[in-house]
Amino acid sequence: MRNSVYIAVSIDGFIATEDGGIDWLMNVPNPDKSDFGYNKFMKSIDAVVMGRNTFEKVLTFGKWPYKKPVFVLSNSLKKFQDELKGKVEILNGTPVEITKKLNSEGFNNLYIDGGKVVQEFLKYELVDELIISQIPVLLGSGIPLFGKTDNLQNFKLLETKIYNKTIVKTHYRKI
Repeated sequence: MRNSVYIAVSIDGFIATEDGGIDWLMNVPNPDKSDFGYNKFMKSIDAVVMGRNTFEKVLTFGKWPYKKPVFVLSNSLKKFQDELKGKVEILNGTPVEITKKLNSEGFNNLYIDGGKVVQEFLKYELVDELIISQIPVLLGSGIPLFGKTDNLQNFKLLETKIYNKTIVKTHYRKI
């Protein structure tokens, strides 16, 4: 069982602009049309856990991008589009409660996505793996990947890859 974060950040550590914008991610040169290991990662997980803001951002992409079940953590969201029934479920609770519930349902390898959700799972020390792709752009401000944590958490570097002489992807596992 593992909870994994797979996310892109700017050089200065932001995952989105202050208004939630991620257009800067689309400006990265990708002449090889690489997925940067994303499809391999997605095959290794059982479900996606994301926050409401991330869910709402994904809805702007047009076609639903996930083949795995998606669990949206929200206290305010009560419903979603009919075409997402059977693909999306709304949950609330602490990261401990969410993880316990999903693990008991057979979802053992979770993809944790979204700034606030990642920070909450880190706060509860429930992130086992960090896969961070650093994009060579300075945003100056925005939504940070990391927030305040109460305890030191140690991770071991497993791998670093450079894609297209542009993106540096680092893979860490919690010690």
